[in-house]
Order: sequence, then structure tokens, then C-alpha cells
Amino acid sequence: MRFPRSLRPFRLLRQDLHNLRIRYVSDWTVFNQLVVASAVYVFFTNLLPGITFASDLYVLTGKSWGTIEVVFSTGLCGVIFSIFSIQPLTILGVTGPFSVLAENIYSLCIGSFDIPFVPFMAWSLIHAGWMHYLLAIFNAHDWTMCYVTTFSTEIFSLLNSIIYFHKAVQELQRAHSALSFAAFLYAIIGAIGTMLVAIFLSTAESWKPLFHRYLRMGLAEYAAAISIIIFIGMPHVGELASLDKQTLQVSSHAFRPSDPDRSVFFVQFWHLPVTWIFAAIVPALIITILFFFDHEVSSIICTIDRYGTKKPGGFAWDIVLLGTTTALCGILGIPPANGLLPQAPLHSESLLHSEKELTAVSMTGEEKIEEKSEVRRVFEQRWSAFLHAGAILAFISPPLQLVLGLTPTSVLAGLFLFMGEQSLAVKGAPAFPVIIIALVPARLLLMNKLWSRETLRLVDTWACRDGTPEDDEDRNAATESRPDIEGHSNEAEERNSQAV
Repeated sequence: MRFPRSLRPFRLLRQDLHNLRIRYVSDWTVFNQLVVASAVYVFFTNLLPGITFASDLYVLTGKSWGTIEVVFSTGLCGVIFSIFSIQPLTILGVTGPFSVLAENIYSLCIGSFDIPFVPFMAWSLIHAGWMHYLLAIFNAHDWTMCYVTTFSTEIFSLLNSIIYFHKAVQELQRAHSALSFAAFLYAIIGAIGTMLVAIFLSTAESWKPLFHRYLRMGLAEYAAAISIIIFIGMPHVGELASLDKQTLQVSSHAFRPSDPDRSVFFVQFWHLPVTWIFAAIVPALIITILFFFDHEVSSIICTIDRYGTKKPGGFAWDIVLLGTTTALCGILGIPPANGLLPQAPLHSESLLHSEKELTAVSMTGEEKIEEKSEVRRVFEQRWSAFLHAGAILAFISPPLQLVLGLTPTSVLAGLFLFMGEQSLAVKGAPAFPVIIIALVPARLLLMNKLWSRETLRLVDTWACRDGTPEDDEDRNAATESRPDIEGHSNEAEERNSQAV
């Protein structure tokens, strides 16, 4: 039996493994100060927001999952992906949508089905694992992501910014309900201060002639980290120390699950009745769809044209790896991590640098003149992902958990504000396409009626393949008109033959 090319089993997997062999060694040879600064930045932007989801999970899953589980999952999956994935620019973590799904599954398990939550979730994640394998084997990327354009990725960038600002307001609302009025006013000052100091320091490279060039570079690259450390320490100094504080909730007693009924990170999932083992396929399907599209779009966003990536990438192998880590998390009894939409472009942005690129070669007599232009590219490497994930994994130790517990939630709100500003500042954000239209599917159905085809060709392209939607339409129209032209020519020939 011969399959269509898009469904031919293992085609993309073979291609991805070939690309992985080509790039793997060179991914470990790039290491510099910007890579370290990027790792520090992503460490804070991944760890601190993840703990906010952990606080919600701890309450809404009956203490089944908490801070230790979220930190363990984020660090473990991040390290695995930094070493084995084909696209190391992608950042992994426990996402908000999965947290909401897990909370609903818990309420059904305890309130309606009267079955244990953790073993049922373990089977759901194990089933999701082999479903990921099937998607990779049958080249799901080709027949699901082929209609994603850069317009879609810009919409996600705007969504990320909105999410950041919303989370900042949400943290301050929680502080308002939990703190005294004076402490709440300082929380607002701390949040705005964290954001403003980080924004101010991120512009340090333009402070010339103030300070040495390397000092300015260091201030700009570590802007978020410096601001966070300042405002973590400030509430513990002087009269501010007497104010009540709301800090991140962490587990500091030992390296063990949050659930008091569990002592180790291992689930005896085989004790679940067979009926419920098969019933777990239903949530597994939902998890698979959620993870697949989240991870694919995350990989696309962090490698779009403006980041100037040149190394061969891929998607199918990373979906296999995602299925493996998802099943592993189920067996360990921790929430699974997948590609983070907000953090992926911020990771790429933090790795951007300028370099000279040969654009043209001209000959004047016997002399060869090379023309070079300055372009912006990311450092394509694995160190930033490995270092930040390894640092997060280290925070499962009780002493570091205590350090993490000193962080005021106002600093977290300020970090969200800074991340939202940085996301919005990228290329002016997607404000222009949003004014045109707010719904991604309407790009293919409505925008061609509002704008000329030449204009659409200039502003939008396919994200995962060459050309534009208008090129495909022209190609299809030419294919459909060819039989008509051939039919008319045949009729003309018959009339000429009859006349003769």
C-alpha cells in the first residue's frame, strides 16, 4: 500500500534525525556572556510564573500537586529537551491551560467517579505519550501546521502580552485581599519599581559615553535579574521589614511530594481498575491535542524570520520527545511540561546579536569587492536552555526552596509587567495586523477581499513553508483553467478541420 506523501510513516522523523546529527555538535560549541545572560533571564521568567500555577494547583487538586512538583517537572523536562531535542530554543514549563484541565479532571475523579486522581492522571499521561508518537510517525506537522502564517504568530505575541499584564493585575488583586493597606501600597510600588528598573537597565547599551562598554552590556543583559534581586531584598531593609508581606508559597520540608499520603515520586498506576485505565484515553486525547498545538506553535514562534535562524530544525522528533516526557511525568506523579508560548520568543529575543553578513560580491577590473551588511541573529545553541533548566531543577532542594520563598508576589507582578512590555516592544508588536482583523482564520477568507493580492504578498507568508496563500491560489487557479484552455483549443481544431 502506498501512502500519500504527507502521511508516509516516519518521513519527518527520518528527516529530523538527519538534521539533528548535522547540528548537534555545533550547538554545544557556542558559549558566551550573552548565552549566560539569556539563561539567567529565562530562569526567572520560567520559574517564578510557574510557581503561581503551582499555588492554584495545590489548592484545586487537593494538595496532589504543588510547588515541588511544578519545579521538578519544569527542570527535568527542560534538561531532557536541552540535550535531546532538535530545537533547543523552545522553552518548557507547566502551562496555565493544562492546570485548568487538571483541576477539572480532579473534580471529576473525586466528586463524580470516586477514583484516585494521581493514578488516573498517570494513565492519562501514559496514553497521551503513545498518541504523541502516532502524530510524529504520521507526520502530523505537515497536515496541521501548513496553514499557519506569520500573521498567526503575531497574534500569539499580542496574546502573550495581554496574558502577562492580566497576571500582573491578578497578583496585585490577591495582595489587596491578603495585605494591610500600607503593605498593599508598597506592593504596587514594588511591582511598578521592578518593571521600571528592568526597562531602564535594558537600555544601558545606549548610555554611551557613560560607563565602560562591557559594564553597559552587562547591565542590559542582566536587567531583569538585577531588578528582581533589588526588590526581593528591599522589603527586608529598615522600616519596610515591619510590613506584612505576601511571598511565593513553596515546600521547604524535604524532597518529597506535596501530598502527605505519598512519600516518593512514583505512582503505582497498575492498581487502577481496567475500566478506568481505558477511560483515561478520553482526557489523554484532550491533553495530546493541547500539547501538540502548544508545542508546535511555540517552536514556530521562536524561529520565525526575524530571528535569523539558519540551522536545520524540525518538529516530529520533538513531538516524540514530548510524548516521552509526558508519560514519564505521569509515572513520577508530577504535572507534565510542554512548550511555553510566552517564554519562547523572549528566549530568542534575549539571544539576538548583530553580525556582519556577505550580501553581494562585485568585480571592478581585477579587484573583488565584497559588500557586507549588519543583520540580527540569535545564537543557536543548547547552553542557555540547559543552564536555566538545570538551575530550576536545583531548586527542588529544601534550602533553595526556602530562598525562593523570600520572593514577594509584588516582584512577580513587576516581572509580568516587564515581560509584557518586552513582548509588546518586539517589532512594534502585532498592533497593525490586529487593526486589520482580529481573527486568524479570517486571514484566508476575508482579508483577500479587503486588501490587494500584491499587498498581502508583502505583509504575510506561510510560517512553515515557502510562498504565500496567494501563490497557492494562483497555482490552483492555473491548474483549473488549463483543462478549459485545452478544451477550447480542441474545439477550434475540430472547427478548422471541418472547414477544410
